[in-house]
Amino acid sequence: MTLGKATGLVAGFIGAIALGVWVGPHVTNTNRDINATAPAVVSPAANATSTPRASSSRAESAIAREAAAVPATAPALRDRLAPVLTQGTNMEMAAKGFTSGEAFATVAYASRNTQVPFVVLKHRVLNEHRTLADAIAMSNPGINAAHAVTVARAQARAEVLSVEKTS
Repeated sequence: MTLGKATGLVAGFIGAIALGVWVGPHVTNTNRDINATAPAVVSPAANATSTPRASSSRAESAIAREAAAVPATAPALRDRLAPVLTQGTNMEMAAKGFTSGEAFATVAYASRNTQVPFVVLKHRVLNEHRTLADAIAMSNPGINAAHAVTVARAQARAEVLSVEKTS
């Protein structure tokens, strides 16, 4: 191999790497703000007003308002959800980005119940702006995602209400 061919080959490799570094973020769309927050899960109060149900009652809406009143950063809620998430999870980081304690608890319970990692569900709900049911269905297509969300939301409401009562 001559010096000219070797130089051309090296220049081609360097050019390909430089092009990949320059174009890569635009192709994979990783240059967006990852810490942007979005509504994680439709809050029960919003859900009750947007799709009224015949079985909805005043007591049920009062419970929903109480549950929405607990923030995701509440220490009592984080302590109660620690056993639900993987051992050693940084609860402060896990709760970051959620608009309510119930949204945080719902994703945590959905993660445990469906065996889908919490960080995957959190990313798809907060960053990709998907519904929790869509995030579950993408991660584990064999699961009835709508039922999993209903079960997780019921568990989360019970957890948040117990925190509310003890506060």
